[in-house]
Amino acid sequence: MLGSTHGTLTTDSRRARAIACGERPGPAVHGRPAQEGDFDVSGRPLHADVPDLDHFFRPRSVAVIGASDAEGRPNTGVTRQLADWADRVGARLYPVHPSRPSVFGLRCSPSVADLPEQVDLAVVLVGDPLPVLEQLAESKARFAVVFASGFAETGPEGETAQRRLAAAVEGSGLRLLGPNTNLNAFEHFRDDLEGPAIALITQSGHQGRPVFALQELGIRLSHWAPTGNEADLETADFLSYFAEQPGIGAIACYLEGLKDGRSFLLAADRAARSGVPVVAVKVGRTETGARTAASHTGKLTGADAVVDAALRQYGVIRVDGLDELQDTAALLARARPPHADGVVVYSISGGTGAHVADLATEAGLRLPVLSGARQAELHQWIPEYLSVANPVDNGGHPVGDARGRKIIDAILADPEVGVLICPVTGPFPPLSDRLVRDLVDAAEQTDKLVCVVWGSPVGTEPAYREVLLGSSRVATFRTVGNCLTAVRAYLAHHRFTTAYRSPFDEAPRTPSPSYRKAQALMRPGEQLSEHAAKQLLRAYGIRVPREQLVTSAAAAVRAAGLVGYPVVMKASGARIAHKTELGLVKIGLTSASQVRDAYRELTDIARYEDVSLDGVLVCQMVEQGVEMVVGVTHDDLFGPTVTVGLGGVLVEVLRDTAVGVPPFGEEQARDMLAGLRGRALLDGVRGRPPADLDALVEVVLRVQRMALELGHELAELDINPLMVLPQGQGAVALDALAVCR
Repeated sequence: MLGSTHGTLTTDSRRARAIACGERPGPAVHGRPAQEGDFDVSGRPLHADVPDLDHFFRPRSVAVIGASDAEGRPNTGVTRQLADWADRVGARLYPVHPSRPSVFGLRCSPSVADLPEQVDLAVVLVGDPLPVLEQLAESKARFAVVFASGFAETGPEGETAQRRLAAAVEGSGLRLLGPNTNLNAFEHFRDDLEGPAIALITQSGHQGRPVFALQELGIRLSHWAPTGNEADLETADFLSYFAEQPGIGAIACYLEGLKDGRSFLLAADRAARSGVPVVAVKVGRTETGARTAASHTGKLTGADAVVDAALRQYGVIRVDGLDELQDTAALLARARPPHADGVVVYSISGGTGAHVADLATEAGLRLPVLSGARQAELHQWIPEYLSVANPVDNGGHPVGDARGRKIIDAILADPEVGVLICPVTGPFPPLSDRLVRDLVDAAEQTDKLVCVVWGSPVGTEPAYREVLLGSSRVATFRTVGNCLTAVRAYLAHHRFTTAYRSPFDEAPRTPSPSYRKAQALMRPGEQLSEHAAKQLLRAYGIRVPREQLVTSAAAAVRAAGLVGYPVVMKASGARIAHKTELGLVKIGLTSASQVRDAYRELTDIARYEDVSLDGVLVCQMVEQGVEMVVGVTHDDLFGPTVTVGLGGVLVEVLRDTAVGVPPFGEEQARDMLAGLRGRALLDGVRGRPPADLDALVEVVLRVQRMALELGHELAELDINPLMVLPQGQGAVALDALAVCR
């Protein structure tokens, strides 16, 4: 990623300089935000650059290369739209064309070199943009937009062509948007709307249309960044920029792939620090979606489980549909922070209330039972035979008179209530008209969230079009599902930002003493034996069983006496991946004769299977505990990732694992464990004692340290099983596999 302003070093350049000069920032000051020039132990930046995009969105001068005013030419419509946009933002427009004296009455420059001034923004409408970009870089233009397609989205040849575009601007101070982008950044944004705005980032222009259309419902949009193939400027650049712009209440994203996972997380971290919610549709949940996205933008979609974990770690709210993106972003942009997380469902129909309450509970929302005093108050206006515990059923008639507003005010006055959801399944004048008017008026008098689900399929009713959509305080939805998705995201976002501590502030800046020990054990391009892999774990303070590596039956007997019966014996070799399946593990050995026989059997099997051994491990037998797996893998987008889950045979049967993307802290490690389906096993079931959760968390954090420090040297690490002993007794890595890069 290029530097944020003219004349700055690129991120890669700063990293290379720091490593080459032996520069490492000193140890982290607890709680200090990551700053420009800070790097983690792997030499990666801990600070997100924020590009100076003011001159992109509000340029003083705009050049249109390939401008046209000839009827029927595609460039003519584009030039006209750019001219209108330049006029709205107060920019000088300079058409560029080698054979036209003027375009739309404006004097035309024959080439970039003939422009009367250094331009802030150049829009390139020619088929071969490379020569133009080279000229713009030489002229010190600030930004260029390339619409042309046929680059990385088309395959290897296009990727090569795209790299040439990136090389043409690298280090020049010119920043490039595109190629394969469009005019979305230059749309006509309404300036008659008030309130916090949504900023939009999309990698497909058409997929941003529904969010852009929110303006017609009274919701303000401030920016639209169509990033295209991201040869230079990427989603992360715009995310960092939008997170610091005043007046932006939420950032909505449609993502097909990410250019660089690390840059995206740094940008998401900036948004989380600023308290700006980020809502994203991320394509790639299925193989088909990932393949299609790659063909569209030419970027990696990433392993979806890793993407999901990364977004969750940094508070990015992932939704599936564009309708959810609309509704969730709109609510988060405009709603005030909640005073409580309790949700009340209020309706004019008992059936409707019960149905929505079920769905809300299933969605994970908390529906508190209203106090006896509150219920008694509500029964002043609602018949006694109707339930007002939550959901609140008014029976219909009270909404037609003064009782309706009193009911709403009483519900909103409850200290446990932070959100009121009122489903109106269909228009039922005059009751529904009076109901929504009372809801809108009440919303103006409270800082609690009032949501209305207008279920009519028509949507032309005055109660909806004029009253509900005319309110900036009521959040209006067309479906219950979207309402619940948005409310859940709203409450979760504020819980997240209230407790957020940036993992980058806690990320280690200098290698640990363990790193130096571990380096001596690494064997580039090789798989380590179990014995060597356990030495690697020991270097990072991860407990392993008492064990000895032996090369004779007599030595095995002596080792068993030292380790202590009963023992486990295992063949140890660099190329052995599945010892159990080959019969290369013997457990529960209780005598010298059993040990001698086991040694001979293991070595005989190894010879028969043509497996090379470096010896036989005689190990302490550890039985009581919960078997877990902790490992490190390498993701193409995010680099080293840490996985934790149920281990032993369950890892392949249940596939119950959680992923973390370093750096992360203790709370994120505990969140990973909380998300496991088998989490209850750690708490103790069927009379078993609770497991040592603190020890398990400590192992996860130590493995993360390995991932950070050895990320360029360690391709894979698999601790399985990690036996988590009863509370207070720790955790022991019974087996380990490590593959060096």
